Amino acid sequence: MSPLSVGLVQAGLLVLVIAAVHRPFGDYLAHVYTSDRHWRVERAVYRLVRVDGDSRQRWAGYAAGVLGFSFASIVLLYLLQRLQPWLPLSFGRGPVDPATAFNTAVSFATNTNWQSYVPEQTLGHTAQMAGLTVQNFVSAAVGMAVAIALVRGFAASADERIGNVWVDITRGVTRVLLPIAFAAAVLLVALGGAMSLAAGIHVVGLDGHAHTIATAPVASQEAIKELGTNGGGVLNANSAHPFANPDGASNLLEVFLILVIPISLTRTFGTLVGDRRQGRALLSVMVALMSLTLAAVWWAESHPNGPATLAAGSALEGKETRFGVFLSGLFAVATTGTSTGAVNSMHDSYTGLGGGVPLLNMLIGEVAPGGVGAGLYGILVLAVIAVFLAGLMVGRTPEYLGKKLGRREVTAAAVSVLAMPVVVLLGTGTALALPDTRQAMTNGGPHGLSEVLYAFASAGNNNGSAFGGLTATSDFFQAALGVAMLLGRFVPMLAVLMLAGSVARQRRVAETAGTLPTTGPLFAGLLGGTVVLVAALTFLPALALGPIAEALA
Repeated sequence: MSPLSVGLVQAGLLVLVIAAVHRPFGDYLAHVYTSDRHWRVERAVYRLVRVDGDSRQRWAGYAAGVLGFSFASIVLLYLLQRLQPWLPLSFGRGPVDPATAFNTAVSFATNTNWQSYVPEQTLGHTAQMAGLTVQNFVSAAVGMAVAIALVRGFAASADERIGNVWVDITRGVTRVLLPIAFAAAVLLVALGGAMSLAAGIHVVGLDGHAHTIATAPVASQEAIKELGTNGGGVLNANSAHPFANPDGASNLLEVFLILVIPISLTRTFGTLVGDRRQGRALLSVMVALMSLTLAAVWWAESHPNGPATLAAGSALEGKETRFGVFLSGLFAVATTGTSTGAVNSMHDSYTGLGGGVPLLNMLIGEVAPGGVGAGLYGILVLAVIAVFLAGLMVGRTPEYLGKKLGRREVTAAAVSVLAMPVVVLLGTGTALALPDTRQAMTNGGPHGLSEVLYAFASAGNNNGSAFGGLTATSDFFQAALGVAMLLGRFVPMLAVLMLAGSVARQRRVAETAGTLPTTGPLFAGLLGGTVVLVAALTFLPALALGPIAEALA
């Protein structure tokens, strides 16, 4: 079977499996966030944090909970790294330096999982499990909670309360992430993934010298890092390491885990607002964008323009031979189309166009299909912008899901959309103006620009993947990328929650002959065009100087 056939088979299997679980899982997620029944373990959590699980909050209280919980997570994770020598299973590894500890704490609490260190040499197993793995669960649950809060806002009628943040976070962990991650970890072990509390395996290599192969509780971390669209790994090679991703079967499982919640949330959305056609319209845009980017990466990586890659027949540098061009491309599109950041190949080694597509995936806001929760609220914000633009064209007050979109709602949507470009472009421009940045770049010219732009796009979109040619270990990069992660995560979240509160207060208005239908191909095309147009107007100059110039060279 040719490599292309293998890629098509795996993509086809992925579509079939996700299509099979989309309906039942999407409806299950809707039940999770609407059920009046609390599990016993959930009631224990509510007593521990002293909240009433049956109470509901306005958007400001909900936002305060999101911010308070997230910043407490940052502080605790920072202290865990700094106090590592006193933890069990630290294997003599010292405290993480302050700049790296800050960057890592922010990274994992914001669902970014950017790593500027070698995990198996820096962190012991306790810091990995009690710190990073815990954040993989709760940061993903926060993203889902914010998305559900926005959906409740559109579904409500004259009700200012959008739910209880503590209930939503807890249920996201106990009823969704934990059981699925547990089953996935068992499957990964069965497929050959590693799961060990030992520091490493001592072997004698073919050269006759002793070596240590690092081991860790890999499978449990791998499962939740993909399911929660987190991305950080316990091994530096990430999902390219055979302990984390042994073969094609495990690769298929991991891509499935990355995509299943973001895609199923469109069904959840349709169920909660009482019109499943609305969810299908969003899903069609997500699938169309992802299909186009996947086709572009596959074409670019199998039609290289350099002498070495022409001799090899495709761009094989930086890719594992057990995956090849097409399974690597599928993983790259899935991980950057969501906010995952896990990699099974080196994105820095992709061709100019091939590397530009994962970068573009992040710059369009990671809505194809987006991160856990973040993808749904991201595309809903863009839907608000699309309806607003349509209203301007026909001179009518825009409406979406029976809610009028006035100045307050459109302002909240605009802030959410514009926060990321401001962070990315200002961060990239500032970094390139510093002489130390040029010394940190392995490559000059267009590819060097792409490396820096990719780093801030990854941080600002809470993705976590990287072009590996940039050495981002200086105090400037640790601080700048950390700030980019904070702003890229919480400014859009606050704007989304403000939007949720604003539309929740409104009474639903009846559809009229002048109401723009938001369930058919016309609206799907308008929404897809808005997604592309926003990215094109914002980032085209930077892309032209980076990956586009490299592709044309």
